[in-house]
Amino acid sequence: MGKRAAILAGLFAAAIAVAAGLYLFQPWRIFTSSTVTEDIPAAAPAQGSTVKPSAPAAPAIPGEPAPPAAPRELATGQLISHEHASSGMVRILELADGSRILRLEGLDTSDGPDLRVWLSDAPVIEGVAGWHVFDDGAYLDLGALKANKGDQNYEIPAATVLGDYTSVSIWCARFAVSFAAAELST
Repeated sequence: MGKRAAILAGLFAAAIAVAAGLYLFQPWRIFTSSTVTEDIPAAAPAQGSTVKPSAPAAPAIPGEPAPPAAPRELATGQLISHEHASSGMVRILELADGSRILRLEGLDTSDGPDLRVWLSDAPVIEGVAGWHVFDDGAYLDLGALKANKGDQNYEIPAATVLGDYTSVSIWCARFAVSFAAAELST
């Protein structure tokens, strides 16, 4: 009877270990992928603004709302691979209403558990040495990665001082490792 109880206890412990491993590592994500394709948001023109007859541009009908101004690029960067092969472009844009977004364009990385988009003050270092540096200093979590492929936008809080941040990381919070990172340049 004691041998049977030990076997059952061992099987129970193994089942718990397998369940914990599946929860932590989510190995099925190797085979999953999702894509988001968001346009660059157009800020609405200020209420009551109209095209003035003397405004330079294509002919417009007086009284029609002014077309939104094009976003202004504040910083850019090219993603490099860290823990997972990744590619894409990072852009920080200021919209006509003064709000700012971080935009990932052409993102292609692996799916993973608890992926976040971070602005960071950490340097972008290639190779294994750069995988774990982004939580060592200041960082701003802009939210969960919407998809592992595509074009996507993340709002940057109005009070954020962009000069405090020099890089972007696709950060796996579960394992404290960077999937990809980009150094920002103005």
